Amino acid sequence: MNSRLVSANVLVQVLSGRSLTATLESVWENVSDAQDRAFIQALCYGTVRQYYRLEFILNQLLNKPIKDKDVQIKALALLGLYQLKYMRVKDHAAVSETVAVMKKKQWAKALLNAVLRRYLREQDELEALADKHVAYAHPDWMIKAIKADWGSEAKQIFFASNCTPPMTLRVNARFCQRDTYLTMLAEQEIAASATEHSEQGIILETPVAVDKLPKFTAGWVSVQDAAAQLAAGLLDVQTGDRVLDVCAAPGGKTAHILECQPEVKSMLAIDIDAQRLVRVKENLTRLQLDADLLAADATHPENWWDGVPFERILLDAPCSALGVVRRHPDIKLLRRAEDIVQLQALQQRILQAGWKMLAPGGVLLYVTCSILQDENESQVERFLQQQNDAQELVIAADWGTMRPFGRQILTGSQVMDGFYYARLQKK
Repeated sequence: MNSRLVSANVLVQVLSGRSLTATLESVWENVSDAQDRAFIQALCYGTVRQYYRLEFILNQLLNKPIKDKDVQIKALALLGLYQLKYMRVKDHAAVSETVAVMKKKQWAKALLNAVLRRYLREQDELEALADKHVAYAHPDWMIKAIKADWGSEAKQIFFASNCTPPMTLRVNARFCQRDTYLTMLAEQEIAASATEHSEQGIILETPVAVDKLPKFTAGWVSVQDAAAQLAAGLLDVQTGDRVLDVCAAPGGKTAHILECQPEVKSMLAIDIDAQRLVRVKENLTRLQLDADLLAADATHPENWWDGVPFERILLDAPCSALGVVRRHPDIKLLRRAEDIVQLQALQQRILQAGWKMLAPGGVLLYVTCSILQDENESQVERFLQQQNDAQELVIAADWGTMRPFGRQILTGSQVMDGFYYARLQKK
């Protein structure tokens, strides 16, 4: 197995429109060595994260563009450039091993060798040029949208989105307290500290494989960003509540709600994708939790809802996910500007449908992992204008920023992913 060839084929799949996460999961079936997996993952994630910068530099090094049918060669060139700039791979190894992937195509070997060696000779000039033209390493439409919404704060958002995110844990309060788990980590010589805004959150100094975490398989801890951990507290589920989690996969928030309030009357987690619910079931089983799972279209509750209202509804709306680009850098390649309008329409339909299922006095928590105002505060404003029986419950907190409607966390702020929350109560 050639790890650089595997990485190139992964990148080709992503460039054709497939999710990086899904592609790597299919690759792991044939890659058993932990060191090879770590190298492939670091190389793929890093190259995708810096794709727009690397592509710009590659174009400066080419006399003519690489043809679409030779996308694997383009992928190898980008991977080679990433190794030379960002990885602790010796220059000669990065060049020779990347070139060697093209065993039979002599012209491709010559091209890759020339491109990578020229980069080493002209690295300073090329990087300075990239700093001038593609410093943000995001697609143009995304840069314009984020600048339009956040002005002077946009630069920091781009910087944070291009950084490797921290590994954050959520301690299962049913089994132990955070301080106890911090002690367990220290005993394993895993450096960690408590998060500032989540009572169960822990940030690792350096990411580790989950099988290295104490009692992970026994359900004592999960991996979840600190911003996502805020949902359970904001929903504030009470004993005896009927709870609905809309668009629940992969189930982290479902599980956290049940960890915080095990005395619910019922918990129904729905997702339109039945295959994604398999992951929810696996997560709940590991955590020794139980919920009713249903593959269902949230925009048509008449096809599956039993008519009994829910006291609490978590609506984790489908969105552009621009707040979690640092965790899923392929979003920069896969998302399109025209997607936003379609997502807005879908969000509003789900919100309207969910509201019909909420009991009087009940609370619906609207959540996205987006930083675009059109998906967040503008959606909530529009909804409140249409629903006479809806009122906003203001979120008073020391995290994020209060907006005209709801509360926004920007990517990287207070060591968290970009998330938006709004609490809505039925009068």
